[in-house]
Amino acid sequence: MCGIIGYIGDRQAAPIILSGLRKLEYRGYDSAGMAVICDGKMQSEKTVGKLVELENATDEGTKIQGKMGIGHTRWATHGAPTVQNSHPHFSQDGKFAVVHNGIIENYLELRKMLTEAGFTFVSDTDTEVVPQLLQHFYNGDMFETVSKVVGMLRGAYALGIISTHDPDRIYAVRKGSPLIVGLGDGANFIASDIPAILSRTRRVYLLEEGEFAILSKDKVDIVDADKKVIHKQVYEVDWDVDAAQKDGYEYYMLKEIMEQPRAMKDTMGPRLNGNDVVMSELSMPESYYKNLSKIFIVACGSAYHVGLVGKYVLEDLARVPVEVDLASEFRYRNPIIQPGDLVIIISQSGETLDTLEALRDAKKQGARILSIVNVKGSSIARESDDVLYTHAGPEIAVATTKAYSTQMDILFLLGLYLARVRGQITSAQEQELVEELKTIPDKVQAFLKDVSGLEKLAKQHKSVRDVFFIGRGIDYAIALEGSLKLKEISYIHSEAYAAGELKHGTISLIEDGTLVIALATQQKLFEKTLSNIKEVKSRGATVIAVVMEGHTEVEKEADVTIYIPKTMEVFAGALEVIPLQVLAYYISYHKGLDVDKPRNLAKSVTVE
Repeated sequence: MCGIIGYIGDRQAAPIILSGLRKLEYRGYDSAGMAVICDGKMQSEKTVGKLVELENATDEGTKIQGKMGIGHTRWATHGAPTVQNSHPHFSQDGKFAVVHNGIIENYLELRKMLTEAGFTFVSDTDTEVVPQLLQHFYNGDMFETVSKVVGMLRGAYALGIISTHDPDRIYAVRKGSPLIVGLGDGANFIASDIPAILSRTRRVYLLEEGEFAILSKDKVDIVDADKKVIHKQVYEVDWDVDAAQKDGYEYYMLKEIMEQPRAMKDTMGPRLNGNDVVMSELSMPESYYKNLSKIFIVACGSAYHVGLVGKYVLEDLARVPVEVDLASEFRYRNPIIQPGDLVIIISQSGETLDTLEALRDAKKQGARILSIVNVKGSSIARESDDVLYTHAGPEIAVATTKAYSTQMDILFLLGLYLARVRGQITSAQEQELVEELKTIPDKVQAFLKDVSGLEKLAKQHKSVRDVFFIGRGIDYAIALEGSLKLKEISYIHSEAYAAGELKHGTISLIEDGTLVIALATQQKLFEKTLSNIKEVKSRGATVIAVVMEGHTEVEKEADVTIYIPKTMEVFAGALEVIPLQVLAYYISYHKGLDVDKPRNLAKSVTVE
């Protein structure tokens, strides 16, 4: 959600800022801008649309001179995407510039106070109150002023601040919204995410809640609100910047779909010793898990859909009650959590605000927090009791694929571990399950070798208006993800339903030509789902069925049948989601849409 970059050093800032913003495009945005200080004067440029507009307006940054500055890509929340609403925002006297991620919840009362004090506002944003407050309270001490203003703000924010009053420093502060500091050679950086600066440094500070950073070209101080020095450990980024390149694919999403077999192996490999599941990251003794009476899984979006798969897996294998909640609902429904209950938090970025706040609420109630995240050192990872990292590598496309699949793999492993610890499976059963789980990446690889049939199918259905996904059990959880993938990148209306609910209202929406994608991989539910396929066919639907190899009887009812490699039913979700990802990708691609950056969406959602 939005992107921040700041630079101070010996080189021209504008081209470096543009380069950093380019690396943050995956977060989603609809305008961009920058401000640079040179010879005590503030220079700026802001544009609406893609980053290329800002690049053109500044002639690749050469029109704006200066060796320190800040830049921003904005995803509109308060106010439409206009030049006036774009960041950076400036004080009335032009001496302060601010970039901001997050939301200032009390901006209306602050704006009223400033208006009464004679300030005029030029934007509709919540952010503009910050530079105006800085001007209003400036007393000659830059840090003291910044600290005072920050103390007046309510909400979640990451701020980058520059001022002609102090042209040799960048000030930054983080509360709720992620922010890092990059340590360079004769230069230093701020950024909302590591990829923005990874080509320039691998040494970073990960700012915690309420921490301030004061950057000059040769020094970085991390302090609290009273300017007391905080001694932080340098985090060395250990993943390769080349992994974030397209490798010849037109879009990152297809590249990341194809990377899933490797990502699955990287995620499962370190946690498998022969046919034993090893969870060395878990710090509690086995007795804790043996006596566990309740698990909550809390997440948003695709991670929530993974959680639904996890519920089926954990309850089936480990026989422990599991409750799955949307993080945005969990926070406000006053859940009944007993001290010692396990809350599993799932987030690709580790910065999803609703999920992070749900984590904090659960922790206050005495829950133990186990997080499943992809980004090391992220806020959710740092605030959890234990962390199970997926090893998906950088995921750039907004629509998640490999992060989703590796999260599912973690839950498979956790289910097997808990099942053994709780005495729900024998050693022989564990060995059989693990042996099958190890085959999943290769089965995905084999399926992805030829997706030409799915591309042809996508071309045929790219103009459809409505799509319904149906399934039962794990198939229903995967149907939800398939539906989300389609709608978020193709803009086609799509819904997922538990197949048994069709007769309770949904079937009234089925008419001639309606596309129904039916998932039927669970043997004990196969005949029931087949009956649901017959129901929609009799009302004129076109049906695409996804089944395991061998279930050829579905061909009598479905218009098209997609076969996934045969596997144990508990692991079926890992395979059946793949054709749904590919189908969604090619429908979007052949509609001529921007697959990686769908409208109105962002990769990391750091606002409510």
